[in-house]
Amino acid sequence: MPIDAVFRATIALIGLSLALMGCREHAAVAQVDPNGPVELVIPEHGAYTGAFMDFGDEEDDVTLETIEDIEQMVGKHQAIIASSSYWGEQNFPVDNLNVLWRHGSLPLVFWSPWDKPYEEDHGPDKFSLTEILAGKWDAYIDKWGDAARDFGHPLIVVFGVEMNGTWFPWSGAYYGGAQWDPERKNWKGPETFRAAYRYVVDHVRARGASNIKWMFHTNNYPYPYETWNCAPAYYPGSDYVDWLGLSVYGQQYKDEPNPDIPSLVDWPYQEMSKLDPNKPIMIAEWATGEFPLASAEPSALHKPEWIKQGLKLFRTRYPRIKAAVYWHERWQNADGSYSNLRVNSSVESLNAYREGLAHPDWLGDLILRAIPSPKQ
Repeated sequence: MPIDAVFRATIALIGLSLALMGCREHAAVAQVDPNGPVELVIPEHGAYTGAFMDFGDEEDDVTLETIEDIEQMVGKHQAIIASSSYWGEQNFPVDNLNVLWRHGSLPLVFWSPWDKPYEEDHGPDKFSLTEILAGKWDAYIDKWGDAARDFGHPLIVVFGVEMNGTWFPWSGAYYGGAQWDPERKNWKGPETFRAAYRYVVDHVRARGASNIKWMFHTNNYPYPYETWNCAPAYYPGSDYVDWLGLSVYGQQYKDEPNPDIPSLVDWPYQEMSKLDPNKPIMIAEWATGEFPLASAEPSALHKPEWIKQGLKLFRTRYPRIKAAVYWHERWQNADGSYSNLRVNSSVESLNAYREGLAHPDWLGDLILRAIPSPKQ
């Protein structure tokens, strides 16, 4: 064998040895059958990356083409992919979730008690929290729970996202708000939500859907910003929560400011951390828009810098953050303007996202653990 061939063979063997050493800590993960009984591992180091990918007006038109296009654009597989399941559809989105799981992504489902036409700021509809607690929708909840159990794979479910705002019909502001309930020793609005959350989770668990991990997901700051409307009043208890979630948005409309990440996350992160000392935290929605510079304050943090800051600080400043899901969406406003939160709203923003996401602490692949069979 010529000397150069020997050299190349030696280098190849060294490279193979190093690769095997590097893979050793994940060897057990690689052997896990994703179609068997498995659960998600919360990484000790790093955090999962994820996205919502503008899946249509009802947020549930999940297609493999959309997922692959965006993953190619951002340069990394997405460990978590978010979509919605509105109660007005009266079904479990099994086809969507199968697409996600076969792609190697964990489904994050926003299960929202919301009736068509899904308009915000209109107060309770026929899926009101009081109707849920009265048992009116038990058949649907049980059917959804049965389908989730039969799906069989891990998923994260949020019941009633951002209940501490006023834009959704399950908001505490519509159920008594700051009125005090002396019997429950809580404000009526948050207490009604908390009771409905527990009611729904209990029903689904009774159907055997143990593959669901439940997330308590608030807006980072309450609106209105009052004590009764803060996260602790809504928290259903650690027995009902597996993940703690936050929405963190910068500038969504052209006349708004674009606060930096610490001002958007520091206080909400501390508030969430106090709810339970051990639960992982997810930035379950995060994004900012891109608007003409003339509409921004001179000192405003522009979108590329904002994205860069988020992808750095989420993994360095807040150690309990174990996932972040970017809200890749664009919509047209009533005045004809666009709110473009997509990562590719400009070349500069996309480059900032790609570069930040390339850091190895952002995990694009799921770490799974086999669930041992119960002893007979």
